[in-house]
Amino acid sequence: MMQATATPAPATDAAGAADEPSLHGNALIKPGYHERLTNEDLAPLRRQTWGTYNIFAFWMSDVHSVGGYITAGSLFALGLSSWQVLVSLLVGILIVQFFCNLVAKPSQVTGTPYPVICRASFGVLGANIPAVIRGLIAVAWYGIQTYLASSAFLVLALHFFPALAPCADAKLHGFAGLSALGWCAFMTLWVLQALVFWNGMETIRRFIDWAGPAVYVVMIALAIWLVQKAGWQNVNLTLSFLKYSGWDAVPVMLTAIALVVSYFSGPMLNFGDFSRYAKHFHSVKRGNFWGLPVNFLGFSLLTVITTSATLPVFGKLITDPVETVSHIDSTFAMLLGAFTFMTATIGINIVANFVSPAFDFSNVSPKHISWRTGGMIAAVASIFITPWNLYHNPQVIHYTLDVLGAFIGPLFGILIADYYLVRRQRVVVDDLYTMSPHGRYWYRKGYNPAAIATMIPAAAIPILCVVLPAWQQLANYSWFIGMGIALALYRLLAPRLMPAHFDKTT
Repeated sequence: MMQATATPAPATDAAGAADEPSLHGNALIKPGYHERLTNEDLAPLRRQTWGTYNIFAFWMSDVHSVGGYITAGSLFALGLSSWQVLVSLLVGILIVQFFCNLVAKPSQVTGTPYPVICRASFGVLGANIPAVIRGLIAVAWYGIQTYLASSAFLVLALHFFPALAPCADAKLHGFAGLSALGWCAFMTLWVLQALVFWNGMETIRRFIDWAGPAVYVVMIALAIWLVQKAGWQNVNLTLSFLKYSGWDAVPVMLTAIALVVSYFSGPMLNFGDFSRYAKHFHSVKRGNFWGLPVNFLGFSLLTVITTSATLPVFGKLITDPVETVSHIDSTFAMLLGAFTFMTATIGINIVANFVSPAFDFSNVSPKHISWRTGGMIAAVASIFITPWNLYHNPQVIHYTLDVLGAFIGPLFGILIADYYLVRRQRVVVDDLYTMSPHGRYWYRKGYNPAAIATMIPAAAIPILCVVLPAWQQLANYSWFIGMGIALALYRLLAPRLMPAHFDKTT
């Protein structure tokens, strides 16, 4: 699979002579592959073993989290009717499914992770631009998700050991804005995630294979218990008073659709890190179908039923599942619920915010940074950004994450435009690993000027939507704006700015 084309050619090194690949675990590394671009984790895969269920389980782990629960529930509080919200959810998730299928194919066909396939569009050295941007976004979210998961651990600790309450007060016993007990909870979750990650992708695959379904079982049990306590007739599936009807509801529905796409934009961008392991592209498409529209709608319905039932049961609307669990009288139910939501958040953190920077940072210096080292760089960095301070300061998190997020759409647009519109789905894998000036993806000193020229306006306009008050009504659509500009601009610039001696179809 050394050339991802309809008519494979013999694999060649930088000099053009056929070479036999050397086997490093599951990696195929040829003698001509440059050490500045290659290690065992970034090289093409020798065997691709994931099936439909593994991709389905990946999306279950990505959807079944505290963040996913709150996001789905919040859409039902926009003032829309239940059917309008469900239509918005369905349209949004179908858009996500469509784009995930697009971004999955180049990595599945070539067996390479996201930062490596970006070498085709950005150049073999320029690929570090999207890699570092995606890695930084993952670091921020990794810390925040770990902090959210640790809150469930904190609830359990205070339930069983109420005398620890003073240690949970950051003003009495705290450091850097987090209480002593909060530090213990955060670091416990930090270490647990690191242990799963350190054991490699096969352990991660096994973890997500059971984590997603386990959350479903507990969510169903929680929903049944709450509905029984409330009485079905007292459960209102519209979480807010109806504010919009007719054509007035359309802009709000479009906002809901955009929010769904934005929520999944990070994992969607680097989905190739996982689709590369799939046996067939059809397995990816089937896994995406069951994991996205089917699974997401099912989880959303469970979420709104559970959230709606909290009002008659507890006398207030609770959108945080950890807080819901903390109100349950049963110690066993609280223990099971808190453990489940910790597991769910660990699942999404590993698949969305650990694996991605592991490949991304490794791509910067493959000789010195392995996949495991790259992941641990992200994990350690997530502590130093003090994510609890980020999370509790809406203005800081708004500008930090939204500005970084404004780059995701353009990066996605460039990747798709390059693979489908410029190269017509033809990538020569060997040239992704060569520093030869004659390599197809060397461009100008390892950087593709077309991709860099596209990134500047395609990212600048979404950033302006975030930071300028007059443009902030467009902020929810920043992913679409950036992606659309990049798609069109790269398609226009690529044939003009690529060096004339390069074959632009490969």
